[in-house]
Amino acid sequence: MDKKTAIITGATGYIGSKLAKKLVRDKWDVHLITRLESSFKYIEDITNDVNILIYDGNVECLIEFFNEVKPQVIFHLASLVTIEHTLSDVDALIESNIKFGTHILEAMLKSQVNILVNTGTSWQHYNNDDYNPVNLYAATKQAFESILKYYTESKGIKAITLELFDTFGPHDNRPKIINLLRKTYKNNTPLDMSLGEQLLDIVYIDDVIEAYITASNNLFKNENIKNSKYSVCTNKPINLKELVEKFEEVYATKLNINWGRRPYRNREVMITWNKGKVLPNWHPKISLEEGIRKLKEYD
Repeated sequence: MDKKTAIITGATGYIGSKLAKKLVRDKWDVHLITRLESSFKYIEDITNDVNILIYDGNVECLIEFFNEVKPQVIFHLASLVTIEHTLSDVDALIESNIKFGTHILEAMLKSQVNILVNTGTSWQHYNNDDYNPVNLYAATKQAFESILKYYTESKGIKAITLELFDTFGPHDNRPKIINLLRKTYKNNTPLDMSLGEQLLDIVYIDDVIEAYITASNNLFKNENIKNSKYSVCTNKPINLKELVEKFEEVYATKLNINWGRRPYRNREVMITWNKGKVLPNWHPKISLEEGIRKLKEYD
């Protein structure tokens, strides 16, 4: 295949921006779909290297864009994430996680684009169940997958959904656990935590990005893929207390953690989903300890 062309949704987020930058470095023709209100902070260094469409909720503009770009693959990472939703979040969750994705599928259909790499979440598997959403966010991700199944079964679209677990890496502004530990380390401030018994499966960002690229290559090369789902995880879960100990070991420090000061959240994920399939031709290369060491270079 000659120079590859991709459309990425969610590129103003942390993971999407890292994917966009990787594809630009690899000489892909990269096009992004963002919202008017989106911050370009994560992608300000590549705005001259990509083409950006501002999505206004109109599917017709998507269809026109897809027909102009003629991408080989859509990387769909855009989503609204809420841990515990409020009434005011409901419409936004449906708009972002269901309606927008369905518009993407319709635009693919009308422009004869048939390869999609979709993004799911391990939070669709509370208590390690085949389907038991942790929250409304996870439920909307599952709802979109049900819609996607219609398009893959009847409209010729080929898709791989990557179920993401916890992720971490440099230049990450999200309030993730590793970033909270780094902030505590830098500021020498106390951090209130739960009892720390919950298990986490944390994947370094470079491995996550490689999973998206591998998924697209699998779709390019394997005509038999219709609609597959894979877990992007290490299969080496660690509980929160052990994670803090690992961080302290790498940073040669003792953090001021107040264990038990915070209650567990409603439907706290205590065990990680471990029944998912492994993405063919992919495995995580960077261990948790190595990833933390890489972060330490930035501190």
